[in-house]
Amino acid sequence: MKFLKLTMGALLIGLTFQNCAKKEEKKEEATAATREIWTKEQAKEWYGKQGWVVGADFLPSTAINQLEMFQEASFDTATINRELGWAAGIGMNTMRVYLHDLLYEQDSAGFFKRVDVFLDIAKKHNIKPMFVLFDSCWDPFPKLGTQRAPKPGVHNSGWVQSPGLEALKDSTQYPRLARYVNGTVKKFANDDRILAWDIWNEPDNPNTSSYGKVELPNKVDYVLPLMKDAFVWARAADPSQPLTAGIWAGDWATYEGLKPIEKASIDESDVITFHNYDKPEDFEKRIKQLQQYDRPLICTEYMSRGNGSFFEGFLPIAKKYNVGAINWGLVDGKSQTIYPWDSWKKTYTKEPDLWFHDIFRKDGTPYRQAEVDLIKSLTAAK
Repeated sequence: MKFLKLTMGALLIGLTFQNCAKKEEKKEEATAATREIWTKEQAKEWYGKQGWVVGADFLPSTAINQLEMFQEASFDTATINRELGWAAGIGMNTMRVYLHDLLYEQDSAGFFKRVDVFLDIAKKHNIKPMFVLFDSCWDPFPKLGTQRAPKPGVHNSGWVQSPGLEALKDSTQYPRLARYVNGTVKKFANDDRILAWDIWNEPDNPNTSSYGKVELPNKVDYVLPLMKDAFVWARAADPSQPLTAGIWAGDWATYEGLKPIEKASIDESDVITFHNYDKPEDFEKRIKQLQQYDRPLICTEYMSRGNGSFFEGFLPIAKKYNVGAINWGLVDGKSQTIYPWDSWKKTYTKEPDLWFHDIFRKDGTPYRQAEVDLIKSLTAAK
């Protein structure tokens, strides 16, 4: 009996060591599969194959936000196809498109199917989208299902954050966010229809003018570690496309002068992305400041006419420095971004004489013919 107990004990110990060894082996395999941040040389080699990257932040005119764009009941392929055709017609070759964690949570298989359909439509127009995984802007309380109607005359009145406030402050939801990031990137990790993955849009945006009163007061304390984790989750999928997270505010003159979240964005990104809605001279200054990192640069948001940010001022500078240029908005629609940011405080009862964002009316007519002529001439020129 004593011998039997000793034998069983030895077997249990052996099995325990075997299980531990297998777990360690799997852990090592997972670590080995996680790719590193690209070297500067790898990033430049990738960028050199893309041509000059020009496009818009895209939402079809029939959708008010990223949920309405990709939910099954409102996935409008006819409008997407038509409007991407207009973009291709002026020489655009990319679109920056927002995804959402709740779409994955709701129905990951259906979500992937619709993303795949979107990519097929984009490819037909020679457009390679950049997908945004998380976003800290506008409504912090996203909900699945039928989305609300636009508030008349209000800029982005229905856009929603991802993850929402409740998920952001609840660490028990982080495993599902990890599944969303890793699962989505892994599904399309070797898909040459995709340009890049933008991990988090304006991560520390406090939404002061719109939802500031209901935002987490220490929002950045939650976002910063989660954004770093999201880069790890995405890299664990071993994507062939670059990862990035744009910087959008602050003093960029030196690395030491960056805020911690800006340092994280720079440190984790394969290619550097940024936003600028100011005057052309400030745009050029920002480009020169970011050149210190010796990586490809893509401006993923610009062009707010009310701020003095116009195509004619920005695009020639972007081309001069071979900086990718993605302006906010393609077609006037339910997002209502022809109205300025101050429409959250100021009442607009009719279409503004000066559109804030967007290029085309719903029928495909350009807001300003001179702008589309300029875009076409610059994208056509070698």
